[in-house]
Amino acid sequence: MDDYFGPVVDAAPAGQDVLAAWICTDIGRKFRVLLDALAMIDDVRSGGQPFEQWDSEGWDVEFDPSGVTIQAVYGNRQRAEYDVETVRSALEDFWQFMVETPERANAPRTYRPDLPEWQEGLLQWEASWQIRHPYRGRLGIPEQGPA
Repeated sequence: MDDYFGPVVDAAPAGQDVLAAWICTDIGRKFRVLLDALAMIDDVRSGGQPFEQWDSEGWDVEFDPSGVTIQAVYGNRQRAEYDVETVRSALEDFWQFMVETPERANAPRTYRPDLPEWQEGLLQWEASWQIRHPYRGRLGIPEQGPA
């Protein structure tokens, strides 16, 4: 973890350079964005379409039950396709990594500064989308709460 840039990949697993670049640069330290990605991968893993289209200035990402396509909008416009399970596993691993990473001491927080960043992000995500996050009860995300 870089204090200025956030998550940095030293060496991505073979064939997963684009996936790692997208996770580190587009999702980064933003729990709400990571929760979007987790919800979308859950939707397509169940055979449906994502609850929303991925919205990003730097990456075009298409979630589909047949796989996930990721393409950089700028630079060398790197592109790759991954099966749903590979993306799910990478996102879940990244969630665990982010939850275990020490919080930023001076990060401005106004919504629920009394909670850990990931719980604050979860409550904001659910308030924004007006739905229960599908990962509740998984990855250490409680079934209920915090209130």
